[in-house]
Amino acid sequence: METFTELKALVENPHYQGQRQICLAGLNDGMIDKPIIELIITFNKLPYCFTLQSCYGHFVYNSQKDTHNLDPLPEKEVIAKVEYRIAYIAFCIENSAAGRRLFAALKEITNIDPENIQFCCAEWFWNKQINSYALQVEPDRFKRQDTAIIDFEEALHIEKIRNTLFVRLYELLENTKEM
Repeated sequence: METFTELKALVENPHYQGQRQICLAGLNDGMIDKPIIELIITFNKLPYCFTLQSCYGHFVYNSQKDTHNLDPLPEKEVIAKVEYRIAYIAFCIENSAAGRRLFAALKEITNIDPENIQFCCAEWFWNKQINSYALQVEPDRFKRQDTAIIDFEEALHIEKIRNTLFVRLYELLENTKEM
């Protein structure tokens, strides 16, 4: 499944409020990875955006075969290769003044590590919901994929970036009154 296509501009969507209500009515906490439940709930309280899908990002390796593993990587290298399952949040953003400010703030978050964080579109999301965007943590060379096989050192780096991204998103939400 391709998760990355070039960023598109926000467009008018007269059906935004109805689409938001339908999407949020179908969402429950059991669909969200535990470490980001509060983050997703808080984003969905903003009237100018709602989340479509999300994933905390998972590391699968050796004896750890759970594809939804939430445990941190071991501190010492005990594995050569790690399957990384992409961390992302897919948003639908309203084309309004507040939505445009959120769009700009999400785009700015890529500065944490531009080689490993992308703010992008996914064509299959856009076809279902215009003004949909994804903020994802994935090494640039794998940005068009939702999984990647990486070595242990890079996995540790990606884990750190993923954790920083989610902290920054919480900080962004704390500052939404200024948006």
